[in-house]
Amino acid sequence: MDSSEHEKEKIERLRRAMYSRSLSGKIKEHPRRFLTQDRTSPPEDWEKQGQNPEDVIAEPSNTALTKNIFKWFIFAVIAFIIGIAVFFAYYFIIGGGASPGASSNIGISVSGPPNVPGGGKTELQITVSNRNSTALQLADLLITYPAGTRSSTDVASDVLGKRISIGTLEQGGVRNIPVQAIFSGAEGQRATVKVALEYRLQGSSAIFVTPETEYELTFSSSPISIAIEGNKETVSGQPMIIRLNISSNAEVPIRDVLLSVGYPFGFIFSSADVKPVRPGVWELGDIVPGKSISISIRGTLIGESGDERMFRTTLGTRTTKNSPNIDTVLSVNSYNVAVSKPFLDMAVSVNKESGSGVVVAPGDTVDVSIAWQNNLITPITDAVIVARLSGVEIDGQTVRSTDGFYRSSDSVVLWDKNTTKGTLANLAPGAKGTVGFSFIMPSAQVLEALKNPKLTITVHAAVKRLSESGVPENLQATASQIVKVASNLEVSAEGHYYENPFGSVGPMPPQSGAETTYAVILNVTNTTNKITGAKLTAHLPPYVRSLGMYIPSSENIVFNNTDGTITWNIGDIESGVGIRGNPPRLVAIALGVTPSTSQIGQIPAILQNISLSGTDASTGLAVTRSAPDVTTNILGDAGFSSTNATVVR
Repeated sequence: MDSSEHEKEKIERLRRAMYSRSLSGKIKEHPRRFLTQDRTSPPEDWEKQGQNPEDVIAEPSNTALTKNIFKWFIFAVIAFIIGIAVFFAYYFIIGGGASPGASSNIGISVSGPPNVPGGGKTELQITVSNRNSTALQLADLLITYPAGTRSSTDVASDVLGKRISIGTLEQGGVRNIPVQAIFSGAEGQRATVKVALEYRLQGSSAIFVTPETEYELTFSSSPISIAIEGNKETVSGQPMIIRLNISSNAEVPIRDVLLSVGYPFGFIFSSADVKPVRPGVWELGDIVPGKSISISIRGTLIGESGDERMFRTTLGTRTTKNSPNIDTVLSVNSYNVAVSKPFLDMAVSVNKESGSGVVVAPGDTVDVSIAWQNNLITPITDAVIVARLSGVEIDGQTVRSTDGFYRSSDSVVLWDKNTTKGTLANLAPGAKGTVGFSFIMPSAQVLEALKNPKLTITVHAAVKRLSESGVPENLQATASQIVKVASNLEVSAEGHYYENPFGSVGPMPPQSGAETTYAVILNVTNTTNKITGAKLTAHLPPYVRSLGMYIPSSENIVFNNTDGTITWNIGDIESGVGIRGNPPRLVAIALGVTPSTSQIGQIPAILQNISLSGTDASTGLAVTRSAPDVTTNILGDAGFSSTNATVVR
């Protein structure tokens, strides 16, 4: 602010004070001051003594900020200029620019087709230029090829790199070097060729190498291709075939080709017409131009309906014969297979029961029913259903079928369009029906020699349909049912007086009011299946008492005198107990019988309600057997006469 402005401000303050009621009385007349020469020294700081803050006019803050930014900008420009100067000074005095043969002054460029066919000859043009002020001596071009590259003149082995002599490359000189090679790779795959220059300078023994220049290739086609054929869908557990067709697209032979097949989860390999060297790997050897190889792989695919599984195939070469895997991939392909419902749904039932719990007894008549349904959306023709019986040998004379034929030579029952009067000749989509047969299970005596006998009924079906390509194809389906045979568990009970192992006392025939002692022998036999948790229970009539004795003492016998119950805790009964010369499980119990006068002339019971229970370990079913009551008519006892069975006075 200049002096004129300052004076105007003072006048304005004076004017406000004159018209103010509070300040007008305080205005006093000041004496006039005369000008004198002031020799007072200025203060150390810039603050004016006694200056009213209202009289101080501050500089705007934005003006100070602008000045600071301008100062930093000037400083940055100066620093940049100094840095550029230092860099060029270093480069041309000490660095690479000072060298008469700097690699930065050597240009290398590679030109050629961006897309090359795998297995075909490809020519690249390499240009080398020298922009140094001196010549390059003993210059060699160093080329590094990608894996799988072969020479255009010698296709027997891979070429990893190549050295080409250029000689002397004079100042400002340019060399154009054409190179040919056979590159190998899968379609769409990329590969890189690397080029560098090795040289010397005059008067120096040092060897210099330029940084590598890279040239990227993309394969427009594979030198070898693989096509996969087969059904797009299969039934879980049904045999399937996939066919691999391998052909060469290369102009030269492809050496030492390997095929790797990745199987999906659930696929079980069974065979192939060309044997693999190890699971999933085939050595195909050399494949010449135009040659093709076909491999059929057979197996089964296990999965749930609706699952989709993928087979992956990889073709390639290896660097050496000792290499177990593919080193250079030439072709990759995949094939999806869907797991679908069985084309012919079959359900097997035995005696109107299905599942794993079907159990029949020895000597029973067994009725087998096979229900079928076409699950396809297309008709199937010439259906054949075959049921095979295995395990327990069935007497063929007992097999009966109203719509099938029993073939005794291989124990199968067969149904076709002839036996069913044309029913299986043509099955429309969704068509359903039933076939069946019956047989008699062998008797317990026949099954005695078997342990855990069972019969397996396996049903196979074969039909024809038009494939996706319009060619008739055979389809197969399977179903099975296991029939378990229950063990023939038996229990018997006999009374003894004359052959009483404990010794008998008392009258014979029994008399009312007098006690006669007997021995009751319990006998258990078992044929084919182990019985677990076996227990026998029986009850004593009121006039019979336990004498507390039994043999053998190793058996677990419990007497309950309160309710007259006898419990024999047998435990496990092994198969074959009591048959084929094996001893039975038995126990002898001593009992005393005191008939009442009301029983004179009667044949009273000694032991009642004899029941044996347990679990068949093979079938998992509960088994219960019973024996008739033991009476005083002990006909099995040597020397006993039935006239002594009746109670006398």
